[in-house]
Amino acid sequence: MATKATKATKAEAAKAAPAPAPEMNENAKEFYAILAKVKEAQKAFSTYTQEQVDKIFRAAALAANNMRIPLAKQAVAETGMGVVEDKVIKNHYAAEYIFNTYKNVKTCGVIDEDLSFGIRKVAEPVGVVGAVIPTTNPTSTAIFKTLIALKTRNGIIISPHPRAKKCTCDAARIVLEAAVKAGAPKDIIGLIENPSLEATQLLMKEADCILATGGPAMVKAAYSSGKPALGVGPGNTPAVIDESADIKLAVSSIIHSKTFDNGMICASEQSVIVHEKIYDAVKAEFAYRGCHFLNQKQLDAVRKVILTEAGTVNPKIVGQCAANIAKIAGFEVAPTAKILIGEVKSVEISEPFAHEKLSPVLAMYKATDIKDAFNKAEKLVADGGYGHTSSIYLNKRDNEEKLAEFQARMKTCRILVNTPSSQGGIGDIYNFKMLPSLTLGCGSWGGNSVSANVGALNLINVKTVAVRRENMLWFRAPEKVYLKKGCLPVALREVGEVWNRKRAFIVTDYFLYANGYTKPVEKSLEEQGIATATFSNVAPDPTIACAQDGARMMAEFKPDVIIAVGGGSAMDAAKIMWVLYEHPECDFLDMAMRFMDIRKRAYTFPKMGEKAKFIAIPTSAGTGSEVTPFAVITDQDTGTKYPLADYELMPNMAIVDADMQMMAPPGLTSASGIDAVSHALEAYVSVMATEFTDGLAISSLRTTFEYLPKCYKAAVEKKADTFARERMAHSATMAGMSFANAFLGVMHSMAHKLGSFHHIPHGIANALMMVQVLRFNASEQPPKMGTFPQYDHPKTLHRYAELADALGFGGKDDKDKLENLIKGIKDLQKTIGIKPTIKDYVPDEKDFLERLDAMTEQAFDDQCTGANPRYPLMSEIKQMYLNAYYGKDVAV
Repeated sequence: MATKATKATKAEAAKAAPAPAPEMNENAKEFYAILAKVKEAQKAFSTYTQEQVDKIFRAAALAANNMRIPLAKQAVAETGMGVVEDKVIKNHYAAEYIFNTYKNVKTCGVIDEDLSFGIRKVAEPVGVVGAVIPTTNPTSTAIFKTLIALKTRNGIIISPHPRAKKCTCDAARIVLEAAVKAGAPKDIIGLIENPSLEATQLLMKEADCILATGGPAMVKAAYSSGKPALGVGPGNTPAVIDESADIKLAVSSIIHSKTFDNGMICASEQSVIVHEKIYDAVKAEFAYRGCHFLNQKQLDAVRKVILTEAGTVNPKIVGQCAANIAKIAGFEVAPTAKILIGEVKSVEISEPFAHEKLSPVLAMYKATDIKDAFNKAEKLVADGGYGHTSSIYLNKRDNEEKLAEFQARMKTCRILVNTPSSQGGIGDIYNFKMLPSLTLGCGSWGGNSVSANVGALNLINVKTVAVRRENMLWFRAPEKVYLKKGCLPVALREVGEVWNRKRAFIVTDYFLYANGYTKPVEKSLEEQGIATATFSNVAPDPTIACAQDGARMMAEFKPDVIIAVGGGSAMDAAKIMWVLYEHPECDFLDMAMRFMDIRKRAYTFPKMGEKAKFIAIPTSAGTGSEVTPFAVITDQDTGTKYPLADYELMPNMAIVDADMQMMAPPGLTSASGIDAVSHALEAYVSVMATEFTDGLAISSLRTTFEYLPKCYKAAVEKKADTFARERMAHSATMAGMSFANAFLGVMHSMAHKLGSFHHIPHGIANALMMVQVLRFNASEQPPKMGTFPQYDHPKTLHRYAELADALGFGGKDDKDKLENLIKGIKDLQKTIGIKPTIKDYVPDEKDFLERLDAMTEQAFDDQCTGANPRYPLMSEIKQMYLNAYYGKDVAV
């Protein structure tokens, strides 16, 4: 006897069991049997080589082409629509043009490869294609779709229109038999020989991709199926005939197109819009060429038979000749009449002639001018042919502006010029770069997923195999760098003797100007007969307003050489002035826009040096700006510091003369010297570091650790240590060259904002963040790593250990070496008089904390952050600021 628990378990099991599948009817059973066979065949076909596929493709195309006449006869006999001779051309086109287009196209395996860039494209079939075939083009569309499926190793199931099922299936069967004979799996093409709405719905549900050609309802159903669909929509092609058009060409082309297979190609003209100046001549030409113009009674009669009560095209007139349509409307015309033309005025949907007619019935409108013609065409497209095709006839050579306006206004994916639109729209007959196709995409305007003519490449999935590649790197420096104590006057001789310059503009600060630092520069230039002007109003942390003032002076003086004399502030300000002088139209915020890769930035810096060359003469040993493509400028209104970076900002010449730096005071010596340390440290561990930049960084650090204390001691004692000053001048320039190419990191990002928010000298701001950033970057398990292909794993701890070894600090392992490096940095900072915490420089704790979040966010978004080896989170930057403020030497 079962227990209650057992009963409950059985009840739960019964409840959880899936409901029995509903029993399938015969239509469904037949469909799923076909689907299973095609899937199995496609699985085998997907392994075929390109050589095997091309053999099958060729055999199938030739077989279809050989049967083009019997299939055309069969299509007309079965559907009662169209013209045999024109259907022969359609079948011929579907076989020959498609084969010719794709015979050499790779569709199997590797279809494209670029070894240099490490990119390989691999083609795979989509699977089983569901192909819905219209009654208007039953055999040609079947040929077209089966051929492109075979070329791409797809299986395909054909769902014909009930009124064209035999000819459609026969066309597909011809392709199948030839394909199998050439080696294709025997069930690679499936046929729904008894088409029904249910079978079509199942096909749309189960196919991997749907190729839908037919009326709007069918195309909508395809896109609503939940499967990828390539469908078209109704065409309502307007043909505009401009007053400049060749009338014979235009009329003959339209007749040729509109009578082709009795107007059943969806790209065929549905209306013609004629400029009033040539309207009568165009009308006479149509009549002369055999078209029948409807009188008012006939016009009204034809109106009644164009559409059904549901507002769709009347199937009774589709593909019928003009004489038969006249009979349907209740009157007779000559059996030879080519087109029934109705002269109408309204382009509203209430006018039957304004609709797609798929028959040799044409609306004709008179336009008062070309604008009126475009307005009418625009309305006709909007109401019935969005995305499909539009056409214009004009003298293109003299009317490019009209054509440009037409192509801008027409929301159609094919815009044909002086071309019969039926033959022109399907491609490759009257034009040679439009893909040949019998399925014409209408883009998003027509509710389609494609806007081009659909082809074989729409039936493949392309896998991109991307092999890791390291970006091409670089090393860039000024054209000339002169160095050695006393080199200034000799180097400046080039301004006149080599560059042949006549007017020099000197940029400096007031202290340097007042203390005679520009005099040796002016003396050398005057000896060469070069006129000079000087801007001496650069302040620490130069502002945009300062740069604009200098640029205005430059514009008045018109220099052909600009000479920056000073520290980082003067050189940065001069660089910005240089840009504003050469390119006053430039927007500063555009230049300051952040980038991930300097070679791919959204903003392209203007070409510099067209008006003036740029020379940088440093008076302090630290910024390295004389050899870098960087400048930092401050927005005087917001206090925001903007680091600008572009190699167009690289000076043409740098003159590093220690005589210009001998008497730097202790504070400047300390701040600029530790700035050089920060440059070398960050360049060495940057994700963009190279062997070229590494050597300079190490050499700079060795020199600075040895000679900066000596320079500082001499400055305190108000003495000149000539050799130490020269070594530090060279050290700062080497560090500058290193970071000019490897870039900087989050230490500078944080220092920029600490300086702008709290007016701390830049070098000191770097010093205050230095230990925090070293500990931060040294993590072997960072939450986020810097993004650059050559930076393949967290290795900053080891890089710091290398620096410790280079500086003689050593240690038993990498962690020990890091600690020794940090101790050495702390000792150096103490020796040169730098206080240990931010609080020592910003005693107002409340103010610091209130502005901390804003400072953190700006530091995160600083240009320098991107090259840091550990990508920082904003919370981590904030914690580093807090640690540095309170003097906590702990890793974040």
